[in-house]
Amino acid sequence: MSKTTAPAPDRVELDDLLEEVGHFGPFQLWQCTLLLLPVIFTAFSNLCYVFTAGDVHYRCTVPECETVSQTTPFQPDWIRAAVPFGGKPELPTKCERYQVIPSSGEFVCDESRFNRSAIEHCTEFVYADPTERTIVNDFNLMCEENLWKVTLVGTVHSIGQFVSLAMSGIISDRFGRRWTLLLCVGVGAVLAIIRSFAASYRTFLSLEFVEAMFGSTSYTTAFILSLELVEPRLRVIVKSVILVAYAVAEAILGLLAMTFRDWRTLSIVLFVPGVLSIPLLYTTVESVRWLLTKDRQSDVVNILQRVAKANGRPPLPKSTLDEFYLQQKAKLDAEQSDGGGRKSFLQLVRETCQHRRLLLRIANCAFCWFTNAMVYYGLTLNSVTLAGDKYSNFIFITLAEIPPSLAINFILNRFGRRKTQCGSLILSGVFCLLALTALKDITWLNVSLFLMSKMAISLSFSTLYIYTAEIFPTNLRQSFISFCSMVGRFGSMLAPQMPLLQTLWTPLPMVLFGTVAVLSGILILEFPETTGVTLPNTLEEAIELHNRRKPPAEEAEKGTYSSPG
Repeated sequence: MSKTTAPAPDRVELDDLLEEVGHFGPFQLWQCTLLLLPVIFTAFSNLCYVFTAGDVHYRCTVPECETVSQTTPFQPDWIRAAVPFGGKPELPTKCERYQVIPSSGEFVCDESRFNRSAIEHCTEFVYADPTERTIVNDFNLMCEENLWKVTLVGTVHSIGQFVSLAMSGIISDRFGRRWTLLLCVGVGAVLAIIRSFAASYRTFLSLEFVEAMFGSTSYTTAFILSLELVEPRLRVIVKSVILVAYAVAEAILGLLAMTFRDWRTLSIVLFVPGVLSIPLLYTTVESVRWLLTKDRQSDVVNILQRVAKANGRPPLPKSTLDEFYLQQKAKLDAEQSDGGGRKSFLQLVRETCQHRRLLLRIANCAFCWFTNAMVYYGLTLNSVTLAGDKYSNFIFITLAEIPPSLAINFILNRFGRRKTQCGSLILSGVFCLLALTALKDITWLNVSLFLMSKMAISLSFSTLYIYTAEIFPTNLRQSFISFCSMVGRFGSMLAPQMPLLQTLWTPLPMVLFGTVAVLSGILILEFPETTGVTLPNTLEEAIELHNRRKPPAEEAEKGTYSSPG
């Protein structure tokens, strides 16, 4: 190893060693590629219920006029005489039919044989697509009285995600990022496959909850591992790649749902690859930063030597590694001995409560997370109710996330955090409200408004992750981000209940999305601008962010101020 590149023996930092073995060589590229697999499976886990618990088109059977079979037409010539129509586009009502007028002669299916002023409920149905099977027709969840059972699936899934936030932190801190990833991907995939064999609604719902506890955790763990593998200036790029991979995975979910119309087959096709991916994910390495906190320097050294070999770099000198080991050991000992003099988490929270401005910022941020989660998932779920093919609509809506994911770095640097967050929320809300006007009657325009609203809320959600990390102090940053994220889960719990709100007033979901998004966008103006501003380390610095000066240009160019990691 040349003397010009070797770290000084009297001070050996981890970043120095990472630079020696190669910041982003073949090893990091392969590791980051593998870590996209959990991101893909998380997308499957988070939105699979859109199709497994999706509604299907059906109408009442009219036994006097037809014999039910796989070839029974959904809308025969006489259907309007026997069944009421409604909705846009007009379709036969699902669970109602006109009462039959008794006749001693031969029955003819026309208006004279049905009493159009008397409507009766039915329990036997004809399906528009007999090959399409969801839990609705598998577990007999038809008609309005069972709608709450169908919408409950998405809410239960979100509750499982809520629980996973706390669970993943405990497991990750105790057993490490890598084993957490393997556990969550493997157990989540196995539970999803078992769910495909559920024989009852209650069994399905229970498995939906526990699968979400594991399957939803993989994204965060893979995200952290990816960020810790690369240098700070590449973290925004890695984040963009992960966001694009997630959106593409959602679109693949739509394509697979279009191909496999039976929810049981779809679940198996989606999650068997998760089980098969475990051997590949086993080859990933543990977070070197986590290993250092556990005083496992020997494992860190082994990983660094492995990275150097894969990247074609010479092995690190033994003297340098020995010095690094001794320094890390001394650092851990010093931290443990000084631990008693540090402020506890509760002390820091009490101090926070004494500052009104910071408390309002936390409340505002939590509301913003709630809004983003509700509108993001609400639009995704509502996409399958738009006019036209629900599979195509779902694919287009999810692919709309890609442009803002690719452009986020340019947009944030050009317009700043506050303007981007405010503008994207207000635009999303305005597009939702425009979808309630006469424009909704033009199919392509209605779908376009949905697409633009989804693009705007996707940009907002991506910005929010970075913005939240920049407005809170270092010693409480992770705790406040977790709190705001947990509040956001209430928004994702509410989103699946929109079909129930539609029964009260059809435009209500879009009115709710639009007004809440616009309100949150306006409230964001109370946030300080953080573009080019150094991250606050103390409560006082966080409170005075409005007056903080920008760092030197070279620091801003490095992107260290904007890194959520």
